[in-house]
Amino acid sequence: MKIIHKICCGMDVHKDIIVATIATTNSDGITTYLQRTFTSQNPDLLKLKRWLKDNNCNNVAMESTGKYWIPIFNVLEDEINLGIVHPKYTKAIKGKKTDKKDSKWIADLFKHDLLKFSFIPPKEIRELRELSRYRIKLVNMRSSERNRYQNCLTVSNIGLASILTDVFGKSSKAIMKEVLSSNVIDDDKIISLLSKKSKSKASLVLDSLKGSKIESDQRMKMNISSNHVEELNQHIQNIEVEMTKRILPYYEQFAVFARPIMEKSSCLIKLINKKCLRVIINRNFIVVVKKLV
Repeated sequence: MKIIHKICCGMDVHKDIIVATIATTNSDGITTYLQRTFTSQNPDLLKLKRWLKDNNCNNVAMESTGKYWIPIFNVLEDEINLGIVHPKYTKAIKGKKTDKKDSKWIADLFKHDLLKFSFIPPKEIRELRELSRYRIKLVNMRSSERNRYQNCLTVSNIGLASILTDVFGKSSKAIMKEVLSSNVIDDDKIISLLSKKSKSKASLVLDSLKGSKIESDQRMKMNISSNHVEELNQHIQNIEVEMTKRILPYYEQFAVFARPIMEKSSCLIKLINKKCLRVIINRNFIVVVKKLV
């Protein structure tokens, strides 16, 4: 079989150790192997980098094992050509499996160019992805907390959610803040807290509060849940602002893809450096939809 990479390295990556095998093939087609084990700590990662350079090895392949490959990638990416492979493409023949054999097997596959590497985006895009994923986690946490708050309302015989559109809207929050801070429901006070659009529902809102039974445990849960939602809203907003700043250098590229959905998407509007950007954030993909001056 034809040898594509004369000098290459295969790595078997674990949480605490890294087994690296450099495969060097001479002009006669004979391959010799040099193998070392390193820890996953930064000083040893730097030793790994120096070891690769000392042996003129600029091509490295390793499995994408959990998140354990990322610290290695961070240290080596600036000077070494790194390939990340899904473990299903590096499965060795069944039998006695060891870390050293796995490392050598990856090196052998790599030297014959038999590995299918995963796409690893540039550092700036990876950072943007991390922020986007974290934002999704926070949004999911907020949804869970809102559901918890809604359950407390139901358990407490409060039917506000059936009358007002959004339990976390301005009117609803103001009403519940008043209800939770007082043991007696003041009808006039409640009506005064309704927005103009909600005034027509005043009698229904009052009916939804009558006979409510807010026990001490539910009162405490609602107060904590409400505060947590506000805190999560602030964190989500901060991340969205940071993401928007990071998107700015790529605006022209993103705008090309965004035009077909420009008028059909629900957008987030943020003011950054006196320019207003509309952004749609969908899972891990972020599109700048429209720029407003």
